[in-house]
Amino acid sequence: MADTDWPGCGKSLKGVILDMCGVLYDSGEGGGVAIPGSIEAVKKLKASDLQLRFCTNETQLNREAFVDKLKSLGFDISVSEVFSPAPAAVAVLKERGFRPHLLVYDGLLPEFDSVDKTNPNCVVIGDAAEKFTYQNLNEAFRVLIGLEKPVLFSLGGGRYYKEGDGLALDVGAYMKALEYACDLKAEVVGKPSPTFFQSVLNDMGLQPHEALMIGDDLVNDVGGAQNCGMKGLQVRTGKYRWVMF
Repeated sequence: MADTDWPGCGKSLKGVILDMCGVLYDSGEGGGVAIPGSIEAVKKLKASDLQLRFCTNETQLNREAFVDKLKSLGFDISVSEVFSPAPAAVAVLKERGFRPHLLVYDGLLPEFDSVDKTNPNCVVIGDAAEKFTYQNLNEAFRVLIGLEKPVLFSLGGGRYYKEGDGLALDVGAYMKALEYACDLKAEVVGKPSPTFFQSVLNDMGLQPHEALMIGDDLVNDVGGAQNCGMKGLQVRTGKYRWVMF
């Protein structure tokens, strides 16, 4: 979406929110690789008077392991600066009394250790990668279809993301399959959920017009931010190059 008010927005800007995969690094074997210039960009932002947070839909690692991976790539980053869907989902599950059946990557399971998972009354799916087998998807389907009021939580809603060897299906594709099969609408926890963006703004103590979201996803990063009243900026890295032709 074009915006002709960019020259004036810098005066009110007090915080920057960065997407991670496709903006700071490209994922792949060995933990991925930093995008040229991204490490220096983070250093400059931290040296400025702007607040900085990192907002990701990463759901293959818990936050501690994810931050360790980014540090190994050369980034100056701490767990408290990173906002991801799993901790937000755990808060929702506890608040509303849900006991989830989990279809997530093994590396994310520790995030849900504090949640009761006996006799599931909902399903939570994340980017499960090779765990998205017919058997596992069908098991999640059976849990949902057996509930009087089925509830599906999706940790993000992306269609695909970029890895070192090309594009990979994201959780949104599998979310849509379960939505169709069960005739329901999933609740998305993570980008582009307004609640998720608002939690980041609350942590910074800023109003939407005081923050800028930078990402490679026009829908989930830029569009999601703009729907919350923030400025959104799309970079020309990550999945950008794959959708602009």
